[in-house]
Amino acid sequence: MLDLYTAFDVQIELRDFISQSRKQKKWSVEELSTRSGVPYGTIRKFETTGNISLRQFLMLYEAVGELKKIRTLTKVESEQPSSIEEVLKNA
Repeated sequence: MLDLYTAFDVQIELRDFISQSRKQKKWSVEELSTRSGVPYGTIRKFETTGNISLRQFLMLYEAVGELKKIRTLTKVESEQPSSIEEVLKNA
């Protein structure tokens, strides 16, 4: 299946989500740092570049949202057919 999004596109969307969530809550970077345990400088760098470790991203996400939403990404979905042959075979 053709996907038009790249890893970089999603990385930037995740960065924007964290930044916008912080601002909606009217939290400073310092406040998010205190609530999440992620260092201030790391958050500033993340909001500028989008680069952060997975663990620190999850810590930020947990502070601004529901971490269980991320957990749903690990659940296996039923496999979709990848070709018309598979569709016909299973019909």
